[in-house]
Formats: sequence, C-alpha cells, structure tokens
Amino acid sequence: MKEALIRRFEQEIAVLDRELTHDLPKEIQRAREHGDLRENAEYHAAKERQRFVEARVSMLRQRVSQIQLMDLGRIPADKAGFGSKLTIEENGKTFTYELVMPEDSDPDRGLISVASPLGRAFVGKEEGDEVKAPTPAGLREFTITKLVTIHDEE
Repeated sequence: MKEALIRRFEQEIAVLDRELTHDLPKEIQRAREHGDLRENAEYHAAKERQRFVEARVSMLRQRVSQIQLMDLGRIPADKAGFGSKLTIEENGKTFTYELVMPEDSDPDRGLISVASPLGRAFVGKEEGDEVKAPTPAGLREFTITKLVTIHDEE
C-alpha cells in the first residue's frame, strides 16, 4: 500500500512538473504578448495556476518523503489505523470506510482521513467496538462489524 501511494504521488508530480516546465511557460508567454500585464486576466490566471502547481508539487514531495519514512510495522495488526478497511453499522445501516491520508479523503467514496474527527474516532478501535464520533450533524454512534488492517492485505 505504501508503494502504491508513493507511485500515485510520483505520477501526479510528473504531470504537474510537465505543466510547470512546459505548458505554463507557454501560456505566460502568450499572455505577455497581449501587452499591459496589469489588466491582463490571462496572464494573472496563468501566474496563479503556476503558484498553485508549485505549492502542490512541494506538498506532494514532502508527503512522499514522509510516507517513505513511515514504519508500517508500528501500525497495529488488530486495531484500526492508516490503511484499515472498516465495515460499520449505524442505525441498522451498513457502511464501509477506508482510513486514508488527508489528501486521499473522499467521504462520498468511503475514504475517510485519519486526521478527520470520524477517522480519529476509529483509530485504535477493534472489531466489535462501539464508536462515538463527533460530526457537524452531531454525535454519531457506530459498531465496527468487520476490520481489515493494512497488514491483512499485504
């Protein structure tokens, strides 16, 4: 899982690097050719995109570095943690969540950040545990009916 995450980030970095070194300089040059830069919306949009891409690349490189140093052996084999898949029950309904890094979070797809209130409530819990989690809609109560850790998948 660690290697797949690093590979995904490195692929995104490659795409963004190409945009930064190839596409954006061309856009900026084209916009400059239109004259006065103070009121040139294309130029300002391209420069804004350039700043965003630079920041994203920097953040992704930092995250890759952090992940490479991550010791998956420190994640418990019998408790929820990063990479765990949880089947939970709430009010008679069953849901499946995976605990992921913040940048991978997508609650609509069941990907919950370990840094979110819901993710933090699940971390360290075991199959059969009752979990109370604060959410914007109020306190929610869950029962973990199945737990598959990152170690179960390797």
